[in-house]
Amino acid sequence: MKRTMTLALLAPLVLAVCTTSPAQMLDRTDSRVQTTLKTGWKCLGTIQPRHVGEITAGQNWALGCETLCRNYIYWDTYKDYVVPLGIKTIRLQGGWAKTEKVQGVYDFAWLDEVINDALSKGLEVWLETDYGNPVYEGAGTADLGAGFPTSETGLAAWDRWVEAMASRYKDRVTKWAMWNEPDIGVKKTPEMIANFNIRTAEIIKRIIPDAKIGALSLARIDPKFLDDCLKVIADQGKLGLFEWLIYHGYTKNPDDAYKNVEAMKAVVRKYERQLKMWQGENGCPSERATRFALSGHDWSELTQAKWNTRRMLGDLGHDCISSVFTICDFDHTGREINRKGLLKINDKRNLAKVKMAYYAVQNVVSVFDNNLVRQQDYACTIECDQPITWFAYRHGQADSDLLVFWNGTIFPVDTNDTLPATIRIEGGKFADPVWADLITGRIHEIPEECKSLADGKMILKKIPTYDAPVIITDRRFLDGSAPRNGIPSRLD
Repeated sequence: MKRTMTLALLAPLVLAVCTTSPAQMLDRTDSRVQTTLKTGWKCLGTIQPRHVGEITAGQNWALGCETLCRNYIYWDTYKDYVVPLGIKTIRLQGGWAKTEKVQGVYDFAWLDEVINDALSKGLEVWLETDYGNPVYEGAGTADLGAGFPTSETGLAAWDRWVEAMASRYKDRVTKWAMWNEPDIGVKKTPEMIANFNIRTAEIIKRIIPDAKIGALSLARIDPKFLDDCLKVIADQGKLGLFEWLIYHGYTKNPDDAYKNVEAMKAVVRKYERQLKMWQGENGCPSERATRFALSGHDWSELTQAKWNTRRMLGDLGHDCISSVFTICDFDHTGREINRKGLLKINDKRNLAKVKMAYYAVQNVVSVFDNNLVRQQDYACTIECDQPITWFAYRHGQADSDLLVFWNGTIFPVDTNDTLPATIRIEGGKFADPVWADLITGRIHEIPEECKSLADGKMILKKIPTYDAPVIITDRRFLDGSAPRNGIPSRLD
């Protein structure tokens, strides 16, 4: 029998009881993901996922659980699949229009149910304040892209709702975000966006002084627009209200975003070096769509999995918190089903299947937590016919390295052809390196004739690269011979 190896490799393993009900459609076998990727190398095992209770270190990830506020999907449809995925922080939207259907009467029961259940499962809630409410004249609508409340009555009602929500959840929610994607839909100037952010954040901070708030939640990765927004906040001396700068920004090739992301980081440093970058919403459809971001292209479950993992690891490598959009497809009433979910739906109440991207995200989450520290000045070169994106990490306690890499020059495609690369590393910490694919989770032995380790130098030849992330790390963290905090890896 082939052994199943755990590539929760460089993080502590804690035996924990999963607090969610069984996710009936999850495939827990070694063959849960099948692709046409071929290496010709011996397969040693498969990455084993870690659910939320097994990940004790911090992590760089957040998970979208949006649109519950507009009944495009329901928490009960997918709730059993959140904990096994392994991402601890979930994004929810407050839903003013769903909460206050009659002026002055707040019914938080729907949101209480979700938040309380999430917390009972060991999750952490990141709560967004949006959208408008048509029961007040001049208070906007519940739709994405709706205008801010503009009337005196609408603004006063908004203030009361934000205060009521902050008061209700002050002991349960510390992470907050501003109105989603204010730079699309009804035109809102940087001044309007900045001032509305200040207005909302000050209410939350008055109720929850230690609240951590993400600013702006911009749809675009536009450095100039960001600069215009931050200048308004800075001129009023209000940057201290915010912990993060949140942006979205969809690109067909996920790697194409980072030129503007780095330019946005430079803008942020100009105003407030303490503001952290948070990519607050990104995902890829699993089939062709006619609406929404990344529509008009023949996506598949494979290209979705490649896109999502590249976005996650690209964000991690650029020091940005990374949000996966979204846990489940949702039915955008009056439009079409948005197929960016990791789970596929038949309808709002019924799941159809677990997509390949779910398992690929599981693999990333199982491997990459905050025990891994990125090595910025790492002596590595990768020679290949195509430029290769790579990032190096070190686990100090385990005194070992991990290298992740992929071909980022193209958008993800439906083939799995590989290009051979030569990897040279000086001063790295590798004793017996192995190669693992993050889409399938397969761990492969690197043939002896392809590797040379001597005097602190490692040379690896004929290493497969393709348009999805793969890693190289030490075998001993996969076969149970190296304890992590005194607890060995799991083996079948």
